[in-house]
Amino acid sequence: MNPIEIIDKYYSRESELRTILMVHSRSVADKALAMLDAHPELCLDRTFVEEAALLHDIGIFRTDASSIYCTGTYPYICHGYLGADLLREEGFPRHALVCERHTGAGLSLKEIIGQQLPVPHREMLPVSLEEQLICFADKFFSKTHLEKEKTLEKARKSIEKYGEEGLVRFDNWCALFL
Repeated sequence: MNPIEIIDKYYSRESELRTILMVHSRSVADKALAMLDAHPELCLDRTFVEEAALLHDIGIFRTDASSIYCTGTYPYICHGYLGADLLREEGFPRHALVCERHTGAGLSLKEIIGQQLPVPHREMLPVSLEEQLICFADKFFSKTHLEKEKTLEKARKSIEKYGEEGLVRFDNWCALFL
């Protein structure tokens, strides 16, 4: 599989949104790969981690987020499951799970219902270590400040809005991947 070919199907090479997606996703992939390399004992699938990290946000074009040139109709929080639907249609169900499960620190059904989030009512928690690693790496980068990596403290703060469960998952990932 070639993640860039898939991105090219949905994003014009000249678009600002594609540039944002590519810079952000490359940063996430590089951080995930660095953590993977630092922990060979975890025996993670390096090729999959890079591919899935590059594709984790592919659904953003279907959302409404004008600050990053997204002109779709869905709330931004929907980009994960929308990207997952797209990758399932492309024939990549394992990569689709990364899309669906990376929002916040993953979203439990309890969190989705309790916060009345506009996403399908199902568990959207990263399960495999590869899913968890990409979700964790993603917390260190935003799409509005592409040039800088967040500190550990700022990355943790970025998921506070998703509740205590997310913070516990984040802290567990710190222990596992850092």
